[in-house]
Amino acid sequence: MLSQQVSALSMADIDCLLPVEEQAHSHPWTRGHFTDSFVAAYAAFGVRNAEGDILAYMFLMPVLEELHLLNITVRPEAQGNGFARVLLDFMQQYGLEQGFESVLLEVRRSNARAISVYQSAGFAEIGKRKNYYPVDAHTREDAIVMRKIL
Repeated sequence: MLSQQVSALSMADIDCLLPVEEQAHSHPWTRGHFTDSFVAAYAAFGVRNAEGDILAYMFLMPVLEELHLLNITVRPEAQGNGFARVLLDFMQQYGLEQGFESVLLEVRRSNARAISVYQSAGFAEIGKRKNYYPVDAHTREDAIVMRKIL
């Protein structure tokens, strides 16, 4: 089962995460973002294939009684195979086990595919963040804020 492939990530995985991040995002996290997240001891989990390559990952920041999903990424060639859903299901179980009440996330308004995945996993829109994401040097895009009660 795919959920058995979910494992904790560590600082040692940064060199494996960077190329996936750069392939998957127009404005990827930098080495500094990953390093800061590990130093802050944010929860980081990944799905690996049989060879140990990272196919998908997520970073979760605890904020009081809530988890904030900072980053969830699936390697482009692995998209559409349910890896994001595996991580979201794992996140829910992790959140419940750790005593969190909800999960919060932001998603680009234009990312209909991700919004659909989040909705199917039980997230609901609770607001917007104006001009949250960069598009190019002169343009920014709104974020939709979503929450799931655990």
